[in-house]
Amino acid sequence: MTLVELMVATGVGSIVLAAVLALFLFSARSFAALANYVDLDNKSRNALDTMSSDIRQADFLSSYDTNKLVFQTTDPTTTNTLNLTYFYDAGATTLTRTLGVRSTVLLTNCTSLNFGIFARNPIGGQWDTYSNGVPSNCKLVQLTWVCQRGILGGRIANTESVQSAKVVMRKP
Repeated sequence: MTLVELMVATGVGSIVLAAVLALFLFSARSFAALANYVDLDNKSRNALDTMSSDIRQADFLSSYDTNKLVFQTTDPTTTNTLNLTYFYDAGATTLTRTLGVRSTVLLTNCTSLNFGIFARNPIGGQWDTYSNGVPSNCKLVQLTWVCQRGILGGRIANTESVQSAKVVMRKP
């Protein structure tokens, strides 16, 4: 082997190695993003399932704020009246469910969350539009949140899960 052949082989080998390394890094980042999307979506879906079930079964809404809902609900096993609270802590980026004295964190990495309440009767002549409500006449609760997580510890590239739903309270 001559020196020229060795230099050409080293150059071609370096280019191939750089291409393989770039493909590996791109694939690792894509798989990490995909894993984040799946995890955030599962947690959001579980939180939404829990909240929609609780809200549908609640007796009435007793207190409202854009980051806190307090419902009065009846425990079907003991027929005791309990407070059911959903509280979003922007500083801790968590959504917490409290039933009686037992608290459970439903969401983490929640960068934005907003509750909205709407009155019992829809606006006439419009589809799925309700007027803004107060706790005493609340029939529909709108939930909107965004959960976000960095990819591979970086804050430059993020994965994001956006969830929005309207839940109608069943009890009059």
